[in-house]
Amino acid sequence: MPADHHLKLCFKSSPVLSIFSTASLLFLTTSAHSAGFALIENSASGMGKAFAGAAAVAEDASTVWFNPAGMTYLNEKLEGKSQLTNALHIVSAKTEFKDRGSSLPASLGGGATPGDKNITSRVTSPVPNLYYVHPISDKLQFGLAVNGPFGSKTEYDEDWVGRYQATLTDMKTVNINPSLSWKVNDKLSVGGGVSAQYITVKLGSSFDSTGACLKSALSPLKPGETDKRAMLGRCAAAYPAAQAARVETDSQAVVEGDDFSFGFNLGLLYQPTKKTRIGVSYRSKVKHDLEGDATYNVDADLQQIADDYNIKDYTNKAIKASVELPDSVSLSLAHKVNSRLELLGDVTWTQWSTFQELHIKDTRGNTVSQVDEKWKDVTRVSLGANYKYNDKLTLRTGVAYDEEPIPSARFRTPRIPGNDRTWVSVGAGYKVNKKFALDFGYSHLFLKETPIDNPEGFSVKGLYNSHVDILSAQVNYTF
Repeated sequence: MPADHHLKLCFKSSPVLSIFSTASLLFLTTSAHSAGFALIENSASGMGKAFAGAAAVAEDASTVWFNPAGMTYLNEKLEGKSQLTNALHIVSAKTEFKDRGSSLPASLGGGATPGDKNITSRVTSPVPNLYYVHPISDKLQFGLAVNGPFGSKTEYDEDWVGRYQATLTDMKTVNINPSLSWKVNDKLSVGGGVSAQYITVKLGSSFDSTGACLKSALSPLKPGETDKRAMLGRCAAAYPAAQAARVETDSQAVVEGDDFSFGFNLGLLYQPTKKTRIGVSYRSKVKHDLEGDATYNVDADLQQIADDYNIKDYTNKAIKASVELPDSVSLSLAHKVNSRLELLGDVTWTQWSTFQELHIKDTRGNTVSQVDEKWKDVTRVSLGANYKYNDKLTLRTGVAYDEEPIPSARFRTPRIPGNDRTWVSVGAGYKVNKKFALDFGYSHLFLKETPIDNPEGFSVKGLYNSHVDILSAQVNYTF
């Protein structure tokens, strides 16, 4: 086989290999850095300008995600060729928590919760993206996006003061989004696509064996349970009230589930003049009906008491839960001031009010866990610029203000202790040759000081201080 033919075969197979490698790497993604548990890190070229103008610029194949209508504009820029874009973002988040009065419930005396009251942690994680565009004709383009638009991970030691609300939160998504764009005329293009989205969620927490034993003893007799009149004495002997919430006698619960569902996206790109483009992009909500299991690691004395009275509260069971990942609308503007300078802007609205509670049930409809969230809709605003230094080098910068959907300290939980954040970003793009181009971006996120005062059960009251650094790199291959 001639060497050049072998090379062509390798390049033809690379998109397929990249899809699998990107999807695999997405399962390592651990942190959310936009509003709620959204991941906005979806291109290195966008990172350099804080994603200002994301639905209008159409600089590379990542436009498949931000606005599929942009594939028409990109096709003209690429002179009818295909492009493969592969990006990787390294996200480093540092968080400090200081307790300010977390306490036991009134039923256990209401005193201070024992446990570690000051925590410092740093989580570093990769976020990959893959995009591909291919012209079908002069007017019709095909594109494919593979990324993880939502994801979050928080992890605490099992002796920290807020362990009864959360020890582990781990959510990951993989989204495969084929799209088409159509050139209506010289000024207007439209696009749309379908998202096939997989989600997996794992939630862990401790529960106090003292409180659990008393609750089971005082609750009405359930079918199958035996006479519990002597159970209070057994609980008092095994778990004296004065020793409630001891780490040594804690029990643990983990619920996990997954689902595969679908959504869609639409885009419009309008170019009123040669210097100005306006982009509008809509991405639908995706409703997931997760199914999975709740598993328990129960303190030995509590397990023995539960077995003796045929109590099944701490028996492993199948669970289900529903979650709606929000829809969003973006309006972007790109305006060329001259041959070198392009100004960019973006406003994105996200309907996080779909997330009102986290309600987990068993297959019989009994509540396993229920937490009020009461999230609100939010807006993200960004401004940025591209500066063409020469034919090979483009410099970028941007700022953004990103609202958090959590309405107050009352509804903030240790699982997602986010707050409003300000982005400051810089970046560069370098054209190596006609086939290869590289992009780099860096952002620092300043988060407001974040109070938490969540009274659910064992209350968590304290203060989070966090900041995030994101370093992005991307290769664009045109063929």
